[in-house]
Amino acid sequence: MNKIIRIGHIDLSFHASSAALVTAIFEKHGWLVENSTAPHQEMFGRYGEQQVDMLVSAWLPASHGAYLAPYIENTVKLSVLYHPYCIWGVPDYIPESEVASVRDLLKPDVLVKMEKCIQGINPGAGISRFSRRMIDEYQLGAAGYYFANGSEEECFSAFEQAVSEQRWIVIPLWHPQFLHHRYNIRALHEPVGLLGGHDEATLIASKSIVEKFSPELLDELCQLTPGNKAISELDYLICRKNKTPQQAIDIFNNHCMK
Repeated sequence: MNKIIRIGHIDLSFHASSAALVTAIFEKHGWLVENSTAPHQEMFGRYGEQQVDMLVSAWLPASHGAYLAPYIENTVKLSVLYHPYCIWGVPDYIPESEVASVRDLLKPDVLVKMEKCIQGINPGAGISRFSRRMIDEYQLGAAGYYFANGSEEECFSAFEQAVSEQRWIVIPLWHPQFLHHRYNIRALHEPVGLLGGHDEATLIASKSIVEKFSPELLDELCQLTPGNKAISELDYLICRKNKTPQQAIDIFNNHCMK
């Protein structure tokens, strides 16, 4: 009789890429996998209520540390899949001599050119929390800038449309993410340190399910470290080449074997 694992991931495309990698390992070892998605805080709540056995993944310590804290005693950290970090970025056609730092957004010449809406994603994301603080800390609101929550597609499409028209725009983003696979996006220097630094995208699971893993399965999960570049490429295949997560993994693996 096959064992069942309930794998949850945050409902953003690059998390789906990671979850597909983990799913493939379990299926190889004969497990039945039930996948589910939810926004950030909701998924951590489901993990804490044991509605899912594993979460792919928790960005620790900064972005998701507070969400995981109530459940840490029942959690096993298995591997670090990649090293995420948040940025405010601009397309590389904006001269670095004019815009190198968040504070440069207040320069008179930049204010004339830069779009004031900083389009983000859902309110619970780390980058959203950080960005709201940055608007206040850097006094950007007084200059007309504002942060807007929205969907992934609203955020990414706003950036891609601006690039197609060579408009000046700031995007609140993170590594890894598919836009980095396609565009050169320069991170702005953020001297106050509100963007959370570098996290570790940690594969976590409840202690009760880990006890059921064979040594071979546990070892393979602990060795899973695809890295930022691989996740960005998988994310690009899913979001802009319309591949399923499994199709993206197959393409990526074939590419790596050549």
